[in-house]
Amino acid sequence: MADKKGILYNEAAKAYFYGDCVSSIEPYGGGHINDTFLARTEKGNFVLQRVNGYVFPHPDEIMDNMVHVTKFLAEKLEKAGKDSKRGTLTVLKTNDGKDYYIDSEGNYWRSTINLENTTAYDFAESPEMLKKSGAAFGAFQNMLSDYPAETLHEVIPHFHDTPARFEQLMQAVRENKAGRLKNVAAELEFAKARETDCGLLMNLLEEGKLPLKVTHNDTKMSNVLIDNATGDAVCVIDLDTVMPGLAAFDFGDSIRAGATTAAEDEADLSKVHFDLGLFEAYADGFLSAAGSALTPLELKTLPDGARLMTLEVGLRFLADYLNGDVYFRTAYPEHNLVRARNQFKLVQEMEEKRAGMDAVIEKYL
Repeated sequence: MADKKGILYNEAAKAYFYGDCVSSIEPYGGGHINDTFLARTEKGNFVLQRVNGYVFPHPDEIMDNMVHVTKFLAEKLEKAGKDSKRGTLTVLKTNDGKDYYIDSEGNYWRSTINLENTTAYDFAESPEMLKKSGAAFGAFQNMLSDYPAETLHEVIPHFHDTPARFEQLMQAVRENKAGRLKNVAAELEFAKARETDCGLLMNLLEEGKLPLKVTHNDTKMSNVLIDNATGDAVCVIDLDTVMPGLAAFDFGDSIRAGATTAAEDEADLSKVHFDLGLFEAYADGFLSAAGSALTPLELKTLPDGARLMTLEVGLRFLADYLNGDVYFRTAYPEHNLVRARNQFKLVQEMEEKRAGMDAVIEKYL
């Protein structure tokens, strides 16, 4: 497999202007979806990436979104007198002028300029780093606030449609494919008690009260590059899931992953807490960069985004447990159930600390 992959990435590299002077190609980054490599060449270093066609069945749509969004961001950065080649990803053209290369086996490849002297951290090492991550995603929202979101492809339909995720859980309950239903009575009771809540954000969108925005949809710490010298956020990366959505989705997903005291598969729930201080650090950064681009109702619903994105992921973990662990990678039979319980614990604490979350949002407006 390694030899075959090597043949393909060498084939893909030759589709780009640097392909004739590659000194080495090596695995790069910590992503689990696409195959990512760093091509070191006499003309600079470049990221070469094979898009996972199983997860993303329409790579052409992903690339269409990515190219248009990065061009839009580059123009905004240049108008502000900033370095567009460091502030956003630069998608390279192939030798025949295309935005991606299709190899001899039908795989889609893309290449971007590597942003030197930066690091993608799996977790924020301090509240200050989390704040800078918030500023990066806030700036992403701000710069794209006037982009026509409806023109983007929905690369994963209903990705953050929480009512649809609830219905997927109910289908998993009805089918009970893995025979595990008897193990989840308390978790199902927790989920069912929040069925009405699931529709809060989607209902506001359908009623026209919340605007459709360009959203990243995977706003974890590892998708922000941090400058090795200054510690500042440089660029938002991993744009595969950029599509139409709500600002609360991106804010909420960052809080779900960043304002917790434990990993999402920590089984000891006494260690799992929603940290209001970390929430404030991220909100400070996010609102400092995005606040002026958000409507009053968008701002008010940011805590709802945190709670509902966390609930949604818990619903997905629980459904996958009932379905026999067919989507999320697991290390042991109860792994997805542990994850679901972990997320539900965070939801409960977010509900208990809602007044504090609202106060933080008010403080930084």
